[in-house]
Amino acid sequence: MKDRKAVSRSDRPADVRLSDLAHLVRAPAALSVPGDVLAGAAAAGAPLTARTLGVTTSSVCLYWAGMALNDYADATVDAVERPERPVPSGRVPRRTALAVAGGLTAAGLGVAALAGGRRGLLGALPLAGLVWAYDLGLKSTPAGPAAMAGARALDVLAGALTAPTGTGTAVRRGAGAAALVGAHTYTLTALSRHEISGAPARLPATTLAVSAATTLATVAPALRRARHDRTARPAAAVTAAAALTCLGAYGTAQLRAAREPSGENVRRAVGAGILALMPLQAALTARAGAPATATVLGVAHPLARRLARRISPT
Repeated sequence: MKDRKAVSRSDRPADVRLSDLAHLVRAPAALSVPGDVLAGAAAAGAPLTARTLGVTTSSVCLYWAGMALNDYADATVDAVERPERPVPSGRVPRRTALAVAGGLTAAGLGVAALAGGRRGLLGALPLAGLVWAYDLGLKSTPAGPAAMAGARALDVLAGALTAPTGTGTAVRRGAGAAALVGAHTYTLTALSRHEISGAPARLPATTLAVSAATTLATVAPALRRARHDRTARPAAAVTAAAALTCLGAYGTAQLRAAREPSGENVRRAVGAGILALMPLQAALTARAGAPATATVLGVAHPLARRLARRISPT
């Protein structure tokens, strides 16, 4: 008979509570996902339809799957570095985390197929594949930040594919927004590698410079358009306000980390950056001519920040 002491706490049967699963998938952080799809849809000229809602639901499922898979893959490391997490603490068995990841991935692909048919799967399948590749192999390699940035960019393009245009046209129209969301995500992922031990000061200083450049690249086209077209000025105003909100929230945290690059400050910067995706997405959505949708995304940002105090997004 197998010695009970040899069985890891994370592998023992347990009554898993809903709150533990919410911590496993970092539930509030999923509020940063719908904006990817909405920004991509707006950039490609897609109306808000049931298909858009379906793709959004699919993306949330795949995001949560990635969080659960992350904790499954990192169980051994987390037992040392983050023993309070659901898997190493024993609140969620490791095999349950894997089952949650698999179930949510299947759900995400199923919803994408129902909402958008083959085109829906064209957006969801590469995203799911990259999520699993990142968590199970790429995360600790030099390709890790690029892989995570690629996943977010694919999420934006999944939204663009809801547009009633040719696939190539939709991708081209959504590429600019996808690149900016990807750049933001790259900085987050690069910082997240130093959440425990701290980072060299040059890293948060560099990511802050990238964030400033991302803000400028987001706002500049809207301001140019408003200069020649008065009717574009309200959208430009929303774009600028949202982009500056993103830079203010994430940039302040990065500046603090640059001054004192401790693990705690880096971790705070990563958390702020995850939630700051929402005003960035709002800025991109407004820039594409959908300021009302952008305003809704902007309003959700403070809600996500409050929820993050209960469940960490990192």
